[in-house]
Amino acid sequence: MMSPDSCLESDAEDGNLAVAARGGSRDALAELYRRHHDAVHRVAYAITGSLHDADDVLQDVFVGLPRALRRYEETGRLESWLKRVAARTALMRLRQSRRQVPPLDFVRPAWLDETEKLVRRLELRDALRVMEPQLRLVFVLREVEGYSHAEIAELLGISGAASRVRHHRAWKALRRRLEVDR
Repeated sequence: MMSPDSCLESDAEDGNLAVAARGGSRDALAELYRRHHDAVHRVAYAITGSLHDADDVLQDVFVGLPRALRRYEETGRLESWLKRVAARTALMRLRQSRRQVPPLDFVRPAWLDETEKLVRRLELRDALRVMEPQLRLVFVLREVEGYSHAEIAELLGISGAASRVRHHRAWKALRRRLEVDR
């Protein structure tokens, strides 16, 4: 885990890199990619459920990053902003393809202890696979990626209350499904 001081230094470096990339620096763009491609890919995969689509979203985000950075207001963490850009890009990809959100291959919940992780992950994957796509999407954005209900509402074009309701329904469906399977 990074110390608060190293987080601040990293955020400051990200800010400097963003300014340089906005100005056309390929080195700065490459460094931003190196630092944040895993987080961007993880969000894209969580939304699309496809490694191929997640790869495409990753490419779209970083190819368009110099232009997108013109809209970056340098408030908050750059990584959080990049994850929002990735989520919007992934959602646009889903809308353009006019298909349902496919099932996830797996989810890596951090709250499981190591000895139960594999079994619980498989149970969770199966429970998420049969969950309504709108509920699964809110669940993954909230529980796996750590988005607030306000951020989810903005990303999905729903109200914060709708995000909270979907999140509650997702938990209820998961509990019901996981209890039945035992």
